[in-house]
Amino acid sequence: MYPFTLERPASVADAAKLAAAGGKPLAGGQTLLASMKLRLSAPEQLVDLGGITELATIKKEGDAFVIGAMARHLDVANHAEIQAAYPALADLASRIGDRQVRAMGTIGGSVANNDPAACYPSAVLASGATIVTDQREIAADDFFQGLFTTALAEGELITAIRFPIPKRAHYEKLRQKASHFPLVGVFLAQYDAGVRVAITGAGNGVFRHTGLEDALNQRFTPEAVAAVKIDASDLNSDLHASAAYRANLITVLTQRAVAKALG
Repeated sequence: MYPFTLERPASVADAAKLAAAGGKPLAGGQTLLASMKLRLSAPEQLVDLGGITELATIKKEGDAFVIGAMARHLDVANHAEIQAAYPALADLASRIGDRQVRAMGTIGGSVANNDPAACYPSAVLASGATIVTDQREIAADDFFQGLFTTALAEGELITAIRFPIPKRAHYEKLRQKASHFPLVGVFLAQYDAGVRVAITGAGNGVFRHTGLEDALNQRFTPEAVAAVKIDASDLNSDLHASAAYRANLITVLTQRAVAKALG
């Protein structure tokens, strides 16, 4: 690697000042440190967020969970209240990557990175969650803007994510065995206002599928999903799977998710 300085602020305010001055925030480091080792990223200063206690809290506020940006995947997976009230979210966290990634990776880091095949963005988008930063609050529908791109401004820090608790929800994915990322992942959540379906791994970023949402708002059944045609023209095609295969996976995984959500 190469020389850089490491700062470890004790408060969000201090971290924000360092980030605003050009410091690169370091959360779990599962993506950033690997990029630095490959010299794909070369920050002169790292701002380690691991010492900010308030960023690691998980609490239930009314009909929502507020999860701090530095909450590890295992923290979410093992949280008793989330397991009871939003089991789909706990289950998703329990199956991210491998044991090391789950022990070190954070929800804020995953969402800020916005990898097109990451699991967490699908939960955030399907939940209609709110991304809370040191400067403002951003609706999930406005946050994800394409390949590794979000609405975050330079130096803006995610401090928490607020997840409304759905009536029912489920996450299904087909894991790519080498990388542990999903070839396709489908997260669906049903609220009084309707069903939200978010797809990850299939395109250049996480996205909602309005055709599936419309069908499930009419009839929340696997048969309703089967009647929806999935357009493969904008889906990824690579050495792991063709666009047509990913389109079929969206149908199959959504059907499974609906069936399991129904119990």
